[in-house]
Amino acid sequence: MTTTGRTATDQQQPIGSPFSASSTAEDILAGLDLSGRTAVVTGGYCGLGLETTRALTAAGADVIVPARRPDTARTALAGTGSRIVPMDLADPASVRAAAGLIRDCTDRLDLLLAVAGVMATPERRVGPGWEGQFATNHLGHFLLACELYPLLAAAPDGARVVVNSSAGHALTGIRRHDLHFRTGYDKWLAYGQSKTANALFAVHLDVLGRADGVRAFALHPGKIITGLQREMTRQEQVERGWVDAQGRVIGAGFKTPSQGAATGLWAATSPLLGGRGGLYLEDCEVARLCGPDTPMDDGGVRPYALDPDEAARLWGLSLAATGAAPVIR
Repeated sequence: MTTTGRTATDQQQPIGSPFSASSTAEDILAGLDLSGRTAVVTGGYCGLGLETTRALTAAGADVIVPARRPDTARTALAGTGSRIVPMDLADPASVRAAAGLIRDCTDRLDLLLAVAGVMATPERRVGPGWEGQFATNHLGHFLLACELYPLLAAAPDGARVVVNSSAGHALTGIRRHDLHFRTGYDKWLAYGQSKTANALFAVHLDVLGRADGVRAFALHPGKIITGLQREMTRQEQVERGWVDAQGRVIGAGFKTPSQGAATGLWAATSPLLGGRGGLYLEDCEVARLCGPDTPMDDGGVRPYALDPDEAARLWGLSLAATGAAPVIR
């Protein structure tokens, strides 16, 4: 399918959101009743995902949490009423099995929030030799969305898919010449590529899904110290100015986990985004486009992360890699 009409970059500009970088998950959902809505939140038992699950269930949503560590998830989510299914994003068979369990317990899905992820990991090869960050952050979520697409299309009032990208997308576009870093591994470029892939995934999913009422968004949640940094040493974080020697957050502009979850919840529920999609969001607002020399911490989205042709190419590569059924037409 080719892209037609207005591209995401045409609408990539602020729309007057009443929320901001300091808004919390509770602020976003205050007064909203999500009873009768069903959501899947990957990584929904730690960090931003846990804040997301708690906020959604408190607002009345039925939340399903795919978890690589189900026992840990059960402990973290005790009392929320959420359901847990085992899933390892880096294992396609596990993703397919989890999707099957989700299909068994619901006939439609209103929200899919792809919050889980890894960052700056040591070199790992998974599956047929895939680079681990690309496999976990992008390919696993791509396959899950394809497997669950019929449930999304069945949502009576439309569905939204929300994908956590990052300002790290500014590090690199898609390295089609060496997608899996077979000629030399760089953990930060690998992370950046996976985050660009997250944004491009939302762009093309939105193109393919809008006729079925399925809209997609990508976002930068902000700078937050969570378990995402677990594979970085304390010294690395000190050198980057994020924490002090005792691990206390000292960096400027860091958010709390609740503030970090806010943009994803805004993407999932805001009426201001009705009829829109394929956009990149930050600080509970549509992000502005930025140039190639803009410092990464200054915010905004690089045009290559919204390019519809690049998004279509990545979609084709991802279909071929995962063997996902082309259920989205």
